[in-house]
Amino acid sequence: MTHTLDSGSISATIKAAGAELCSVKNAEGLELLWQAGPAWPRHSPILFPIVGRLKNDELRHRGKTFSMTQHGFARDQTFDWRERRKTSCTLDLTDNVASRAHFPFAFRLAVTYAVDDVHLDVRFEITNTGDETLPASLGGHPAFNWPLAPGLPKEAYGIQFSNEEPAPIRRLKGGLLRAKSEPTPIKGNTLALSEQLFTDDAVILDRPASRSIRYAADRGPAITLQWQGFRELGIWSKPDGAPFLCLEPWRGTASPLDFDGEFLDKPGIMKIAPGKSEMLSYRISVG
Repeated sequence: MTHTLDSGSISATIKAAGAELCSVKNAEGLELLWQAGPAWPRHSPILFPIVGRLKNDELRHRGKTFSMTQHGFARDQTFDWRERRKTSCTLDLTDNVASRAHFPFAFRLAVTYAVDDVHLDVRFEITNTGDETLPASLGGHPAFNWPLAPGLPKEAYGIQFSNEEPAPIRRLKGGLLRAKSEPTPIKGNTLALSEQLFTDDAVILDRPASRSIRYAADRGPAITLQWQGFRELGIWSKPDGAPFLCLEPWRGTASPLDFDGEFLDKPGIMKIAPGKSEMLSYRISVG
């Protein structure tokens, strides 16, 4: 089941499966979101309760081991509709028999989408409904068309950061975080885009100075992404001609290559006390 939001200037379609955003169109009706083609079968999955991979795809808690595949299970669960309106909707996922087989914690994940004249806001609320600490990560993974409109080569596009980003970046090996950082490909506050940039998987900023980025060419449509509550940023595509670009605000990353401990000790996770909530959000602006 899907639900479409429409402000008259921007429309967004969300489906109950994974609470996944599956369409974003501007006032002219141009589709900006990747339409889950053969190169990658998703649009904008929600990464929860992990971002990336755990070592051996295993979660350890109190001496027990649970299977947990890359990016967690939320993207493959059906959410419940709490509210559906013309310009906003909210969906909920709570722990259940299926989730507890992989993640032995009580939680509620609420996702709210809202549109106005130029923005799509995506808000997350993670609530600990249990009686022990809730360890979790969460990430957005929206994939935009690359190029955004026909007629321009991929290399015409770049990402402009709100601040200069001189810090080294992180890369993955086998889906896990490499120990050593690498020199950033960002020049000042600008990242030139090319397929070769992703030969080594995602570009990961583990502590970006910026809180917004603009993805555009020198003409045509543009996407601005702003975030709050997220601490890391992933930028990813496939280096084989795949016509999409993922701009991913994260709270947490894949496990470091040398980490094989208890999930509560995993670097970068949130630790939410019983009865408490954590709020995170990002905003897509269409220009």
